[in-house]
Amino acid sequence: MKILILGAGKMGSFFADVLSFDHEVAVLDTEPKKMRFIYNTQRMTNPAEVKEFAPELVINAATLKYTIAAFKNVLEYLPSTCILSDIASVKTGLEEFYKECKQPFVSTHPMFGPTFASLSDLSTQSAIIISESSHLGKVFFRDLYNGLKLNVFEYSFREHDETIAYSLSIPFASTLVFASVMKHQDAPGTTFKRHMNIAQGLLSEDDFLLTEILFNPYTTQQVEQIRKKLKELIEIIDKKDSEGMKNFLTDVRKNIE
Repeated sequence: MKILILGAGKMGSFFADVLSFDHEVAVLDTEPKKMRFIYNTQRMTNPAEVKEFAPELVINAATLKYTIAAFKNVLEYLPSTCILSDIASVKTGLEEFYKECKQPFVSTHPMFGPTFASLSDLSTQSAIIISESSHLGKVFFRDLYNGLKLNVFEYSFREHDETIAYSLSIPFASTLVFASVMKHQDAPGTTFKRHMNIAQGLLSEDDFLLTEILFNPYTTQQVEQIRKKLKELIEIIDKKDSEGMKNFLTDVRKNIE
């Protein structure tokens, strides 16, 4: 299959590396330096070059802020049968975009990132395929993700956003609150260092990505649970309520079993 990848960032480079040995792959990025170490692919810097390549599938790995803009940049050069795909962690606006452009599409979300996941072993990681996607697109990505040993799930656009509000917004918000009150420690404990490593990794991500994930319409009700439990914990601490603390810890342990 002829595959065009939009964006030569971390995920774009990852997909180029994974796919280039079994498919004819091209990468489009406006910054040539980003493509210096991409192997076994055709490099493009001008969207007009896409017409001659005539891809059968486009994988949009552009920064979240520019996902839809990146699609629009190449649409006029694509065959009408070309499948559009995105790997965005936030699907806001994409369902509407796909309906308007009327190209076949497949929307997925690899639930891992280069910051924390070991890309050489993804067997503990997951991926989501959006159920409204075209059949051929779903088949391609299911085969690809199964080959990477990912755990694959199929959700609707709405179910995806609800899942992200829980699985990303809660840890993101908790980590940001932790980091916002931290001070330098000359002799940090192990738990502190681990939390700081997570915070540093999270804050190395793009600000727009963090913002959009937290602005997910389903985030507020999830973050509200943090505030509720934090209030409960503060009351237990203030009262030095040993029995209350025991019950609190018991409930927490049940959650993580």
